[in-house]
Amino acid sequence: MRMKIFRIFLFIVGILICLPVLAVVLGAFKSSRELLDALGAVIGVTGGKVNWHLLPLYPTGKHLVNLLFYTPEFFTVFWNSVKIAGCILAGQMFVAIPAAWAFAKFSFRGRRALYISYVILMMMPFSVMMLPSYLVLNGMKLMDTHLAVILPAVFSTFPVFLMYRSFCAVPRELYEAAKIDGAGEWQILFRIGIPLGSPGILSALVLGFLEYWNMVEQPLAFLKDPSLWPLSLYLPEIDPAHAGMAFAASLITLIPAIFVFFMGQDYLEQGIAASGMKE
Repeated sequence: MRMKIFRIFLFIVGILICLPVLAVVLGAFKSSRELLDALGAVIGVTGGKVNWHLLPLYPTGKHLVNLLFYTPEFFTVFWNSVKIAGCILAGQMFVAIPAAWAFAKFSFRGRRALYISYVILMMMPFSVMMLPSYLVLNGMKLMDTHLAVILPAVFSTFPVFLMYRSFCAVPRELYEAAKIDGAGEWQILFRIGIPLGSPGILSALVLGFLEYWNMVEQPLAFLKDPSLWPLSLYLPEIDPAHAGMAFAASLITLIPAIFVFFMGQDYLEQGIAASGMKE
């Protein structure tokens, strides 16, 4: 009986959590007049209270058509997001995979202290690292370029932490047998480490995409030119009078994140479970 009540409670909580997403999806198909009547009090056009109907009274695809066919700047910021997220994830794989493998399989002096420093850096918020990052990027003449956002994220310690746990699960006997057979370190990494550690790698990719697809602080701090902005900075700049465009843009922004999450959900669960193992 208690378990049934608990499941009902979780179901209700899940519905409440999903309501804002559902409102965004359905809001993209509401007419401008309906959105004005519903949100006029919020955007300051009319007085009174918010009168939001969950289902559109007069469904229309006008906002999506206007956004996709008559708003070229939307495609600019969309591809900026794709470029930034894609380059960050590619760079993280290039840097984090060898680093995580070295932590998992090599023994060297200071390994424990270096790993702890990685964990400490992982826990530091962007507000702490913003000033040092700004000074370094400004000295490298990278401010107001996409590299100002991409390079600091490439060397993030979080994917190293996730991959390290998965690589630790690779049997030591298998590693030693490959060494006895004459395989080099890079051969072992690519033929044994990456295939067996794929849950951690893929979970890092999924979590990384969800984070960098929606990041706000880094672009806001390092990018001044609106033509370089990602979607996360474009959405708040939409005129409140064009709420339909904002809902349509939010809907399109949700699609890649939802697709990546459901495609990598199983690997995400495996990677998170692996990261919970004790040292």
